Amino acid sequence: MKIYDISQEVFGCKVYPGDPAPEKKTLSSMKKGEMYNLTSFSMCVHNGTHIDAPFHFIKDGKTVDAVSLEAFVGMAYVAEHNGKVLYDDAVKIIDMAKKQGGEAAKRILVKGNAEVSEEAAEVFAKSDILLFGNESQTVGPENAPMKVHQIFLGADVVLLEGIRLSDVPVGVYFLNAAPLNLSGADGSPCRAVLISD
Repeated sequence: MKIYDISQEVFGCKVYPGDPAPEKKTLSSMKKGEMYNLTSFSMCVHNGTHIDAPFHFIKDGKTVDAVSLEAFVGMAYVAEHNGKVLYDDAVKIIDMAKKQGGEAAKRILVKGNAEVSEEAAEVFAKSDILLFGNESQTVGPENAPMKVHQIFLGADVVLLEGIRLSDVPVGVYFLNAAPLNLSGADGSPCRAVLISD
């Protein structure tokens, strides 16, 4: 068994332009003669490796705590693509995932510097997937991410953004990207891992 940690380290992670960066504060330090070490931190739920719940862009969409853990835990297919993901690219990725088995086709992760187009998002959203993941901090164009998010999240496809797949070969894995149980939240950080036999 091989475990791939596909998460960013939180305090040095990528931050979407305009979002607050994670901050760490030392509350107690044994180096200062105190009894124990104690740390607090604050962060945006969309820093680093994180999930987007439908509520992020859908007014009455599901919040993190309302999304079934089935979306985040189970077999997944890792594809590779660089550049804009167009309609035909999305069809090819879905077809390759389905050839690996029905369960793997429920969770699609794209390795590479990929930006999902609106037409590709429609293909994925209509393909009965539960989760779509990518390496960028946003699934659509960074300067105009709303429409692609609305397509995915409007179809109850949760997003896993900011993953790191450079060391992961294309193929099928067991994914665990469970978010924190944040009641009423639009997203959550997660420690995403892939497990290979």
